[in-house]
Amino acid sequence: MILEIACIEIAPENHEAFRTAIARAVEQELSASPGFIDFTLHQGIERPEAYQLHIRWATLEDHTVGFRESARFTAWRDIIGFFFVSPPSVEHWSTN
Repeated sequence: MILEIACIEIAPENHEAFRTAIARAVEQELSASPGFIDFTLHQGIERPEAYQLHIRWATLEDHTVGFRESARFTAWRDIIGFFFVSPPSVEHWSTN
């Protein structure tokens, strides 16, 4: 299993709309992607504009190829990309 951690920054005036949009994006696009396991959203305490998306995938390729190279990724970014202050930082972690 692989944990994808995406670090993003959201402008304060967009927090509520972002949380609504991310829930919709997960439901409509991410959850239907092969290899997707689960998703959690974390908001910073010291820096409330900072969010981390934790997404568990069955394999690295489920994320990097199956999702990122699909129309679902384009739709996912169309729903939530507007809210990003800058491009997200994404890393993958082994859960072994």
